[in-house]
Amino acid sequence: MRNIKMTIEYDGSRYLGWQKLGDSDKTIQGKIENILSEMTKAPIDIIGSGRTDAGTHARAQIANFKTASNMELIAMRDYLNTYLPRDIVIKKLEEVSERFHARYNATEKKYSYYVWNTPVPSAFERAYSYHYPEQLDINSMEEACKKLIGTHDFIGFSSLKKTKKSTVRTIKDITIHKEENLLHFTFVGDGFLYKMVRIIMGTLVEIGAGKMKVENIDTIFENGVRSDAGVTMPAQGLFLDDVSY
Repeated sequence: MRNIKMTIEYDGSRYLGWQKLGDSDKTIQGKIENILSEMTKAPIDIIGSGRTDAGTHARAQIANFKTASNMELIAMRDYLNTYLPRDIVIKKLEEVSERFHARYNATEKKYSYYVWNTPVPSAFERAYSYHYPEQLDINSMEEACKKLIGTHDFIGFSSLKKTKKSTVRTIKDITIHKEENLLHFTFVGDGFLYKMVRIIMGTLVEIGAGKMKVENIDTIFENGVRSDAGVTMPAQGLFLDDVSY
């Protein structure tokens, strides 16, 4: 069996997230598996590096699948891109070691979140950013980011219920880049909990708007209570940019 690594780009606007669902065909994983199975004439299961929520986008989601097909990789890629919906694109296929696992072998992920920060909304940016009309203090948000960087228990920044699994994660870097009306936040870490980036973003925006203080970050870490953090920001501003191995 060949083990094939996939680099996938998608606009998540129309989908219920990455993970396939038994009662819906509106998932990224489900769409790709259906075309792969048709192409190889055999059932195919793909393993993603992680789930993305409904409405979230990806520039480089990584997945892998195993197949007995001897079809050339370029032919596979072209077949997939011919029959997949236009908002899902297979950017690259690589043959890898049979031990490669897209989820378990991932060591680092990079996400972006975009905020359109001006009173007037954008007809074009609305599908790929969150519109926040009030002025945001970037300096206070950057101070809050410094507190978030490092190894912490991020349960207070997650929508997870009680879990036996560790909720400790390491954020290696957070940056904020302003380009005219668009604020671009980037997050690099060894992994992220359920809705963690979107909740951190809600907290940062509330700090930037003066509705929360920078010191609230310490309280959220100390108490581990979801309600102490900010709102969960909408999914359309979030992109999975890269996965490292």
